[in-house]
Parts: sequence; C-alpha cells; structure tokens
Amino acid sequence: MDPAALVADTPRAQAAALLEGGVSAVDLAAAAVAASRALDAEVNAFLGIDAEGAHATAQEADRRRAAGEDGPLLGVPIALKDDLDAAGHVTSWGTRSRRTPARADGPVVTALRRAGAVPIGRTTLPELALYGFTESAFSGITRNPLDPTRTSGGSSGGSAAAVAGGAVGIATASDGAGSIRIPAACCGLVGIKPGAGRTPGGGWNGLSVQGCLTRRVADSALYLDLVGDFPSPLATAAEQDPPPLRIGVDLASPVTPALPLDPDLEAAVRRSGELLAGLGHDVRDVRVRYGTAPAGFVARMLHGLATAAADVDDPALLETRTADVARIGRLVPDAAIGPARRQGEAWGRRVLADLDVDVLLTPPARGPAVPVGHWAGRRGLPTMLAQARHYAHTPAWNHTGLPAAVVPAGGSGGGLPPTVQIIVRPGHDARLVSVAAQLERAVLRTAHG
Repeated sequence: MDPAALVADTPRAQAAALLEGGVSAVDLAAAAVAASRALDAEVNAFLGIDAEGAHATAQEADRRRAAGEDGPLLGVPIALKDDLDAAGHVTSWGTRSRRTPARADGPVVTALRRAGAVPIGRTTLPELALYGFTESAFSGITRNPLDPTRTSGGSSGGSAAAVAGGAVGIATASDGAGSIRIPAACCGLVGIKPGAGRTPGGGWNGLSVQGCLTRRVADSALYLDLVGDFPSPLATAAEQDPPPLRIGVDLASPVTPALPLDPDLEAAVRRSGELLAGLGHDVRDVRVRYGTAPAGFVARMLHGLATAAADVDDPALLETRTADVARIGRLVPDAAIGPARRQGEAWGRRVLADLDVDVLLTPPARGPAVPVGHWAGRRGLPTMLAQARHYAHTPAWNHTGLPAAVVPAGGSGGGLPPTVQIIVRPGHDARLVSVAAQLERAVLRTAHG
C-alpha cells in the first residue's frame, strides 16, 4: 500500500492498513511528514514539523504492534494544535510572548502517547486562541487549502488546514467560543465540541474544551473516546441511528445588528433538516430566545482572556489588538464569573426544553470563510465585535456547556463546502454523534446518487 496515498485517508483506514501489515507506522509517518512540508509551503499550517520525533514515535508504534498491541490510533499520524503541553516544549498559544517550556505532558498529550498516535508537528493558531482567523505576528497567515485567498478559520486554523489539505487525517483542536466548529465550517470538516467537562480543558472560565478535526464523524468519535470521559462510547453511537427526534431549525442571528445569512448556508441548513425529516424525525422551525445569556458569555471570555494574557513571559510582546482585549477583560471582576457560569449552565438546562426539541440545527456562521486579512489592522474591540456578528452561532453553546458539532451538509458554497451546526441537550454527547453520523451518511448517499 502506498503510504503517500494513505496519509490523506481517515484514521480508521490508516489503522486498518497498519493492522493488516499493508504499511508500517514508520513509512506512514515519513509520508505524513513529506505531505505536511509540502502543504505548509502553500498554506502555512504548521509552526514546526518534527520529522525526527515522528520517526522515533512511529518506530515505537511498530514495536508495540509487533508485540501484539492494537488500538484505533496506534501508529496513526496526528497534528497537534500548539495549545497542548508537552514536556520540554514551549506551548506558544500562538504568541511571541511565551518562552517557558512545559514541565510535563498535559492530559491530552499523555493520552495520545498512551494510544500510540504519532505527532507530526505543531499547528498554527491566532494569539492566545482569541480569533476566528489564524493570522498572527508570531506565525503569519494560515490559508484555507480549499481556497488560499480565504481563512482556514480559528482558533484551530492550522489544524483544519492540515486535515483539509491532506497532510494528516486528524488534528487536535480546542473550542472556547467556536474554535473547533469555525475551522470545520471554513474548511468543510467535521468538528465536534463535546459537552463541558467531558474532555480536558476548562480554560476561559470553563468555556473551553478539547476535541479534534477530521473528515468523518466516526473518526472524531474515536478520538474523543480516547481523550475524554463519556457515559457510553461515542464510536458506538456513530454506528447507530438515533430514534425519531424532535428537531428545531433556527436561522436567526443571536447578535444584533445581524448580518444577512449567506444563501448557501441557509440552503445547507434547510437541506439538512429535509434529510433528517426524511429519516423519520419531526423537523420544524423554532426561535431561540437568548435573553441575557450573551452578556454572561462575554464576561467569562473577556475575564479568561485577561487571565491568559497575564500568564505570559513578556506581556510587551502581545499584539496590540490582544492587549486591547485583555485590558477590557481586566475590568471584569472575579466575583462576576461564578454567577455568569451558573447562568450559562441554567440556561443550557432549559433552552432546548423550552423549545420542546431534542436537537437544534443552525448555521455555523452568517457566511463562508472570509478572505485572509479581512480583519487586519483593526484594534481589539472592533475585531471582537465584527467576529461576533460573523460567527454569531457558536459562542452560546460554550456558555451553556451543551454538546455541539459542525458537519458538512452537501452542496457547494462558492467553492467551499457548506456545513450545518447541530446542538443537543446537556449530557447527550452520544446523541449528538449519532445524529451527526446519520446526517453524514444521508449527505454522502445523496452526493453519490
């Protein structure tokens, strides 16, 4: 089996080839390193590519497999977003202002080492993971492999570019306001934000969770099972159709003044609803009432950013717009955070119940991936306000802690595959995966006639 052809395939396909002996982990890692270098030259997806480390880890994976070990990521190449601590490595968080190496592996890296995954390199992100586009003074501009004139999204923009560009089949990602789902939407990928507390993370006052970016729901489910704690396996849920559910569709923007909704994204959400209705679900239009919830989210996010900005080695090296936002965040009192978290959790417990639905469908954003440089040169507050209008549909579900996912919805949006966002009630991560996988199968059947 040609390793170069396999690197762009799914992690499940790679694991199957490794198990069958059609390819070695060493050869697959070498092919992934080569593909990553080629892609990086075009779109700037990586902060660094570790060929030597990948080779050593792949050798160990081959040894473990020869000794009779198996696992869904054993010997599988993976790209790591540079927000994960690895002993001796400076976790940049996309900024020039961090210089101190991590003292120990963080929980995600520990889980990946245990699973035998093969890290190929570290992917780019905007400074302190703050923006929905990956452009920084530290690493430059990361472009969308599907259209290099456009952003790959953020903050997990390098990870999305690495997967969408075929360098790896999976890359780690994190999501505090949409940073898994926004890049998934920009690049036509699967991005699952698990429920609060299910995976390591908790940054930005509990808004952030860890996940990954892949091309298929089942691959994301496998990864989440490895790094998270769920009542039942998500990989099993990806193989099972859900029971008939009540599904609401809401196209309205939570943010005013609202940007108009892109017609291709509107069509994608409507098409998704029709496919799910054809599979036996009760699908109807609804309207979420957000009330004061956005204010609680903003307090948590700004306070969290100010905390992150204080935890750097040289604050003078922060970008001007980041320093602007951190300055505002320092005005949020510590005493406001507990009530804001409780508000979000309480609203999360009732928001879908008040709509009398089990599942909610929304667009992931008001439009497709913006051109690179779209928000260049703006100060912090104008950038945040402009992002809030464009990426209006993701932050609320961090505030509530509800599980949410973005999946491709078929069709073509000006050359970029349109996607839909799926949200479920608290504690129903398995249901989210099941619905997302069912929709994915329906979309693929429709595409293949």
